[in-house]
Amino acid sequence: MIMESAAIEKKVCLTNTRSLNPLLLISCLLLVSGLLMMTSASVEVANGQYADPFYYFRRQGIFALIGLSTLIFTLYVPISFWQKSSWFLLMGSYVLLIVVLLPGVGKIVNGSARWIDLGLFNLQPSELAKVFIVIYLAAFLERHLEEVREKWSGFLKPLLLVGAAAALLQLEPDHGAMIILVLTAFCMIFLAGAKLHRFIFMLLVFLGGVIYLIFSKPYVIVRFSSYLNPWAAEYVNDGGYQLTQALIAFGRGELLGVGLGNSIQKLYFLPEAHNDFVLAIIGEELGLIGVAFVVGLFCLLIFYAFAIGKAAENKGNLFAAFLSYGLAFLFAGQAMINIGVNIGLLPTKGLTLPFLSYGGASLIVSWFMIALLVRVQYETECLVGDQPSQAAINHRKG
Repeated sequence: MIMESAAIEKKVCLTNTRSLNPLLLISCLLLVSGLLMMTSASVEVANGQYADPFYYFRRQGIFALIGLSTLIFTLYVPISFWQKSSWFLLMGSYVLLIVVLLPGVGKIVNGSARWIDLGLFNLQPSELAKVFIVIYLAAFLERHLEEVREKWSGFLKPLLLVGAAAALLQLEPDHGAMIILVLTAFCMIFLAGAKLHRFIFMLLVFLGGVIYLIFSKPYVIVRFSSYLNPWAAEYVNDGGYQLTQALIAFGRGELLGVGLGNSIQKLYFLPEAHNDFVLAIIGEELGLIGVAFVVGLFCLLIFYAFAIGKAAENKGNLFAAFLSYGLAFLFAGQAMINIGVNIGLLPTKGLTLPFLSYGGASLIVSWFMIALLVRVQYETECLVGDQPSQAAINHRKG
C-alpha cells in the first residue's frame, strides 16, 4: 500500500513537471514583449549609430539565448548547493563590487563606474551581487532564526553585511541598486519575525542616510529638484528632460497607443528609450492597455514567486522560502522603481526593467532568478516530504 502511494505521488510529480509552468510562461511573455518593444524603441538609434537598425535586437537575442542556457543549467543544480555556497557567493559579490571600482577595470558611463567590459557585453556587478547577497541572507536567516527574532545581534549582523555592500554601491555610485538591496534585506528580516521596533529605528537611520546623500551630492540635489518640478524652465532641458519626454510619450499614447513602430519620442527625443525608458515607448505605441498588460505580468510573476516561497515554508524548507521571498522582492523593487521613474512618481534612476530593457547582464540575471524560483518549486512539490519541519512550525508560531 505504501509503495502504491509513493508510486502515485511520483506519477503526479512527473505530471506536474511536464505541465506548463506559469512562472516560465510569464517570463517568456515578458521576454517576447521586451524583444519586440526594445527593437521598436532602438531602430532609429541603432541605424544612426551602427548603420544597422537591428543591431540591438541581435545583441539582445544573443543575451536571451545565454539567459535561457543559464536557466536550463541552473534548473539542474539543487537548492542545497546554493545554501552551502552562500558564504562564497557573499565574498564573490564583495570582490565584484570592489573590482569594478579599480581604475582601468570599471567602465565609466555618465560619471558612474558600474560596468566591467567583457567584450560581448558589459557585466554589471551589482546585478549579480544583489542575487548572491539574497542567497546568503536566506541561508543566514535559516541558520539563525531565533537569534534574528530575539536579539539585536541577530538583527544587526545581516544588516552590517548588507551595509558593506551598500557602501561599495554608493562608491560607484549606483543608488538604485543600493536602495533595492537594502529594502530587500529589511523585508526578508521582517518576514523572518524580527521585532517591529527594531525596524522603526533602522528605517529612521536609513532615511537619515538618504537625506544626507541628497544634500551632500550636488547632482543628486539637481536630480531631486528636477523631479519635483520637471517642467520648470531651468530643468526642462536639463535634469528634467528625460522625465518630461517620457510623460509626453505616455500622453501621446492615450488608451490604445499610436501603433507599433509609430513612436515619435524614440526619434532622439527620449534618451535611453530602448533601455531605462522602454516603458514610455510601450505607453506611446500601445497605450494604457499595453502598459497595463506589462504591469499585470509583473504582478503575476511576483505573486507566483511569493506563492512558491509560501509553499516551501509550509513544507519546512525555510532557506528555499526566504530565497523565494528575497527574489520576489528584488523583482518587485526593480520593476516598481523603473515604472515609478517612467511615470514621474520617483526621481530618475538608472535601473532597467527586467526582461524588457536592453542589457545583457540584467536579462541573464533575471533568467537566473527565475531558474532558482522554478527549482524551489520543483523541490517543494517533488523532493520534500508533506510534513512541515519543527523549524517551520516554530517559524509560523513566531
